[in-house]
Amino acid sequence: MLSPLSGRAQYSMPQDTTTIKVSQALTHKDSLALTLTDSMTLKKQKRDWTTWRPSPKRALWLALVMPGAGQIYNRKFWKLPIIYGGMVGCAYAINWNNQMYKDYAKAYLDLMDDDPNTQSYNDFLHLGAKINSSNISTYQNLFKKRKDRFRRWRDLSIFVLIGVYALSVIDAYVDASLSEFDISNDLSLRVTPTIINNQTERNPFKAGAVGLNCSLNF
Repeated sequence: MLSPLSGRAQYSMPQDTTTIKVSQALTHKDSLALTLTDSMTLKKQKRDWTTWRPSPKRALWLALVMPGAGQIYNRKFWKLPIIYGGMVGCAYAINWNNQMYKDYAKAYLDLMDDDPNTQSYNDFLHLGAKINSSNISTYQNLFKKRKDRFRRWRDLSIFVLIGVYALSVIDAYVDASLSEFDISNDLSLRVTPTIINNQTERNPFKAGAVGLNCSLNF
């Protein structure tokens, strides 16, 4: 007696082994290695500085935060010695004038009081010179003028320092803005001699005058 299962024929369709999915061919480790290789290739690509243009807003904010940062962003490194040299010079002038102002202010106050123990003004006198009742008014005016002069120079140095800082900010913004200004190769200026007719004389020799004709091509 035959079983009903024994009479069934078992057939299976042949599978196409030539088609393999990418997910089956590459493991997670291989995918990670390919991703790292692609990222390293992108990092190795250098920026083309010939086509790069700075942003005026970014240059402005960088210059406001730190003097000279806008020039570094614009790649105008030759301007850095000018900016920092001006600021260092102004800082030195402020410090020196302020110290001289304090010294002369103290000497003036010591000269105005009647305390014999405060005689710092003697440090500013020439060798052998002394202050007495006959010349005290002259030295008082002298010390007052010098005190006011060094104070004025100190304040002026502060304003110059602020001006150098403001100019560095303006220069960074304008330089970045002008980087997008395109000058055509066809731009040219031609200057040629010409005869100018004033149209007031009938005689052509008197009516004509020699001049220059300027033509701008763009």
